Amino acid sequence: MKKIENSIKSNFFKKLFIKLCRLVGFEIIDQSNFSSPTLNKDLSETLSIQGKKSITVPLGELKIKNKVNSLKVILRTCTSELIMDQNKRRIFDKEKNEYTFRTLRSLIKSINSASKKFKNITFNLIVTDTNSSEEDKNEIREILKDSLIDNKFISVNLKDFEDKITAGYSKAKFSNMANFYNSLLIAKNEDADLIYFVEDDYIHSVSTITEMIFAYEKFNTIFSKDLILLPSDYPYLYTKDENTKIYVGEKRHWRIVDESLVTFMTSRKLIEKYFNELEKMGIVWIDPWEKPLHKIYETNPCLSPIPSLAVHCANINSIFGVSPLVNVKKLWEDNEK
Repeated sequence: MKKIENSIKSNFFKKLFIKLCRLVGFEIIDQSNFSSPTLNKDLSETLSIQGKKSITVPLGELKIKNKVNSLKVILRTCTSELIMDQNKRRIFDKEKNEYTFRTLRSLIKSINSASKKFKNITFNLIVTDTNSSEEDKNEIREILKDSLIDNKFISVNLKDFEDKITAGYSKAKFSNMANFYNSLLIAKNEDADLIYFVEDDYIHSVSTITEMIFAYEKFNTIFSKDLILLPSDYPYLYTKDENTKIYVGEKRHWRIVDESLVTFMTSRKLIEKYFNELEKMGIVWIDPWEKPLHKIYETNPCLSPIPSLAVHCANINSIFGVSPLVNVKKLWEDNEK
C-alpha cells in the first residue's frame, strides 16, 4: 500500500512540475522514453515553435528574434523553352510544360502543408508567365485551384521591358530577364517578410517550405542579419575545394555557399537594400547571370540544404542540376497529374 501511495505522490509532483515548466516556457526532456513531457511530443518529432523558439536535441533552445509573419512565393513560368539557348534534354525527357506543371503541383503541396502547420503566417502564391501557350496557361490556372492559399496568375507584358533591357538578346534570354525583373518589382512593392523566387523546373518535397521557414528564423537569429536560402543542394558546388560551415536546421543540415542559380528565398528588406544590384540581372546579361547575387553572398550568408529539399530538373549530366542522394524518380512521380 505504501508503495502505491509513493507512486501516486511521485506522479502528482511530476505532473505539477511539468505544468510549472510550461507556464514559464521551459522545456524538459524525459530521456527514459525519448520524449518531451512539456511539449507532449516524441523527440523525433518537430519540437521547434515557429516564431518563438528553435529546439534541437541535444543542442537546446534558441529564442527566435524575428518572427516570420508572411511569405510570398513568386514562380516564374515559361513553357516554350526546354533549356535556354541549349539543345540538351532534361531528365525524364519530357516537354518543358511537364516540368512547369509538376513544379507548380509540388510547390502547392509544400505551401499547403506549411500553411496547415503555421496558422499565423500569411502565404501568397504568384505565377508570372512569359511565352507560354494559351493551353498551358489554362492548365496552370487549373492547377492553382488546388492551392489552399491566395494565388494569382500574371501574364508578363514583354513590351513593358523593351526600353529597360539591353537590346540584342535571344528571345529566351529576353523573356527570362523580363520575368525576373517583373518578379523583383513585385517583391519590392508588395508587403511580405520573405520572398521566395522560383524557376519552373524545381520539383519540391512536401517539407520544403516548412523547413525553409524554420531555417530562416533560426539562422537569422544566429547571424543577426538578412540571409539567403536555397532549396537545392547543387552538385557543382562539390566540384570546388573550398571551405564552408555546416549548421543544423530543423530536419536538415545547411551549409554556407557562395554561388547559386536564381531560385532562392530571402527577406523583402534584403531585396530593397540590394535592388539596384539585382536590377542589373533584368537589364544586362552578365556571365554568369547570377553574378550580382554572388556579390551579395559576400556580406549576407547564403545556405544550401543537405540533402536537397528540391531538385533542379536539368540534363542528367549537368553539374547545375540533379541533386545527389535524393530519390529524384519518386519526387517526379509523386507530382504527376
